[in-house]
Amino acid sequence: MPAFKTLDDLTDIAGKRVLVRVDLNVPVSNGKVTDATRIERVAPTIKELSEKGAKVILLAHFGRPKGEPVADMSLSQIVPAVEEVLDQAVAFAEDCIGSAAADAIARMNNGDILLLENTRFHKGEEKNTPDFTAELAKNGDLYVNDAFSAAHRAHASTEGLAHHLPAYAGRTMQAELEALEKGLGNPARPVVAIVGGAKVSTKIDLLMNLVKRVDALVIGGGMANTFIAAQGIDVGKSLCEHDLAATAKQIMIEAESAGCAIVLPEDGVVAREFKANAAHETVAISAIPADAMVLDVGEKSVAAVNEWISKASTLVWNGPLGAFEIAPFDTATVAAAKHAAERTKAGKLTSVAGGGDTVSALNHAGVADDFSYVSTAGGAFLEWMEGKELPGVAVLTQA
Repeated sequence: MPAFKTLDDLTDIAGKRVLVRVDLNVPVSNGKVTDATRIERVAPTIKELSEKGAKVILLAHFGRPKGEPVADMSLSQIVPAVEEVLDQAVAFAEDCIGSAAADAIARMNNGDILLLENTRFHKGEEKNTPDFTAELAKNGDLYVNDAFSAAHRAHASTEGLAHHLPAYAGRTMQAELEALEKGLGNPARPVVAIVGGAKVSTKIDLLMNLVKRVDALVIGGGMANTFIAAQGIDVGKSLCEHDLAATAKQIMIEAESAGCAIVLPEDGVVAREFKANAAHETVAISAIPADAMVLDVGEKSVAAVNEWISKASTLVWNGPLGAFEIAPFDTATVAAAKHAAERTKAGKLTSVAGGGDTVSALNHAGVADDFSYVSTAGGAFLEWMEGKELPGVAVLTQA
């Protein structure tokens, strides 16, 4: 991985204005933050800079206001949650540029923390316009990017600022990049990837990239049905993209030429209705009833997946093996997650997981804290897995 500067390279920053790009795009209900995970992730960077006497100026977006101020997308409502996580007062400025920002920054003492208003209230943020970026840059002496989750966007606050100010990776960004390097950049082999979820159509680039980089690719969830159907097997009423049969076949051809084993379900747990505790049975994949749908993989399939996890030195996981949100169709995902967690705790496996459903599934299994790294980055994590360059990361390595 190309080198990038971290907070370890920052010395004597007392009194310096540090613009810190963070991800505060957190779920809010009735004006209250319902999940502070993303705030907790960036807290170490904010606290470290504050303790070193920097004037910590937070930049973030919230929602999709499309370049106009929208009252219910104001970051002002996030301030109490940020203060609670940091256990420290956080000031707020009603704009991220101009006199509102400048005046608030002028009032700061060393170690103070200030949150500027939603960067996306300006069209120049997403368009990364030189004028808007220059206005943002006036507010700081240094730039720290701690928002890997927004690194796949070349916006003013995620990419543009690094061309104006000395640029550094925050602790979360650093941890994410180091984990990803262990996952796919320069991993210990064998490498096994588990990819699940509903649709192949959303993960074609991902699958095409992985078959060239991993030793085995486990395909689960609804997307497995598309591969099974492509082999001429009737999948009944299961979720399936029949129009992607040719794509599935092409991925299997690419895998074979790259020496990557494709691991598909051998058996499935089927039901006639999609609801919790619906009547269900386990059948061979070749014997799915015409009026039923596969909602999870069966015991034989779990055993095969766990055998690959046991062989692996590195595991990359994106997407559940079944409809884990409703019991009992969470059984396979939980079993595989627990096995991976045990191997990781025993020091035999580096496990990197990410993507919204994946994080939820690992939390549901109670093992998220036992994986080597769980990314909350969503789109950026997927694009990294697809082998794409992330502008917010590329600019740090060039800085």
